[in-house]
Amino acid sequence: MSEDGVNAGRRKFLTAATSVVGAAGAVGVAVPFVGSWNPSAKAKAAGAPVTANLGKLEPGQMITLEWRGKPVYVVRRTPEILAGIREVDGDVADPNSDEPQQPDYVSKDYRSIKDEFLVLLGLCTHLGCAPTYRPDVGAADLGGAKWQGGFFCPCHGSKYDMAGRVYKNVPAPLNLEVPPYSFVGDYVITVGVDQEA
Repeated sequence: MSEDGVNAGRRKFLTAATSVVGAAGAVGVAVPFVGSWNPSAKAKAAGAPVTANLGKLEPGQMITLEWRGKPVYVVRRTPEILAGIREVDGDVADPNSDEPQQPDYVSKDYRSIKDEFLVLLGLCTHLGCAPTYRPDVGAADLGGAKWQGGFFCPCHGSKYDMAGRVYKNVPAPLNLEVPPYSFVGDYVITVGVDQEA
């Protein structure tokens, strides 16, 4: 074996080894770089729609979803709850939901697409506290016999009915906001996507 043969073999081996290490290094650098082009989980959560199946939500119960970092309250209302809403029309500041706190496709009567399901942003319109769900009709601390259930903000005492309409003479100026949402099945909603006409 000649000295040139040994050097040529060694040269081929070193060239191949250097190429493999270089390619591995390039891939190692490229993967995080290309990955940085994708939006972060935080950015995705900032605007991503949220889907929920409401089929197992019992009448009178509320669940809380998270959309864009905000709480979204979903309440399954009973016929009795719906009747109670009409009873407090004279006690709420905006009984006909004339202020634009809900999308156009939402019924102004019950502030929902389907009367049975109420969907609201769980943020008080006064200073953004999270109101508590108080479905207990006749609660003495919330107005006694006039209270037909709803939401109470513990921060400054604002009250909302079971349609998210704000009561008169409380710090909150507006009804709770109804976010954009749509039904994609009988009991499946997507918050963050408008209902098609």
